Amino acid sequence: MDEKLIPLSHFDQLPDGAVGHDVLRYISMPHVLGPEKDTILYFIGRNLARQIDIKSLDDVYYLFKKFRWGTLELVKDRRKSLTFHLMSDDVAERIMSPFPVEFRLEAGFLSEALEKITARRCETNESVNERLYRVEFKVMFTDR
Repeated sequence: MDEKLIPLSHFDQLPDGAVGHDVLRYISMPHVLGPEKDTILYFIGRNLARQIDIKSLDDVYYLFKKFRWGTLELVKDRRKSLTFHLMSDDVAERIMSPFPVEFRLEAGFLSEALEKITARRCETNESVNERLYRVEFKVMFTDR
C-alpha cells in the first residue's frame, strides 16, 4: 500500500454535523471520479437543482442552509453577472481542514437554480478566500 494513511485527528477538523458527507466528498469521491471530479461534481449540483422546485433566491438561500453548505449572500448584482459570498462556521471548518476542499457541487447547484429563476443561461465559478474563510461564487450570464 503506497497511499499515505489519514490520521484520525484530521477528522476532528471537519464540521461534526457534516463529517460523513465531507469524508465521502473529499476522500472517497476523488478516487472514484478521478481527474474529472470537478466537472462531475458541478453537473451533479446542476442536476440536483433541476429536481427541486426553486422559484426565488430565498429558496436558494434556504436550501444552502438546509444542506449545511453555508449562508449564501448576494453581494453584487450586475447586468451580466452576480456575485455571491458563502460563509458559515461549517465553511470555515472545511476550509481550515487538512483535506483538499472544493465547492464545485455548490457552484453547479447555484448555476442551475439561477437559470430556473432568471430564465437566462449562466455558468458559475468559485474561488476560496482562505484568509476570510469565505467562498465567492461569480455567476456569469452567457445569453447576451
